[in-house]
Amino acid sequence: MAIALLGSACSQAPRPVRTVPIQQSWELQLGSTVGKHRIAGGLGDISIEMKGDRVYIPFDGEVQSNDIPGCYIYSTPDVPAYLFRLCGLKSGKTGRVRSGDSLGSADYLHFAALRRQPDGTWALVEPSKEMLERMISK
Repeated sequence: MAIALLGSACSQAPRPVRTVPIQQSWELQLGSTVGKHRIAGGLGDISIEMKGDRVYIPFDGEVQSNDIPGCYIYSTPDVPAYLFRLCGLKSGKTGRVRSGDSLGSADYLHFAALRRQPDGTWALVEPSKEMLERMISK
């Protein structure tokens, strides 16, 4: 009986990957390649030298994998018109998250704040310094 329960606990359905249509468009975008190298940051991203430190969840919410490899989308009802894209995490956590949870660690965190537009796309906007401080300090 214990083996059957263990087997079913390990076979959870994969979480969906979230695609976020960005209003602005540039030739060189996050996730694109130049030669054989992947672009890890772009216009609108804030890059923070983390030196292996942890990244924390500022408010209860949800984290989803993004369609850009190595990136995650964080959303929270506390800031409903915004999404936050985090790239560079060594191992990210997906699903429901609570304020203060560790999302993972990073050598460099590439962070973007996105505001929902009336046409359903998302525009890159300047992130709040307070939000970033809550994410990188505990």
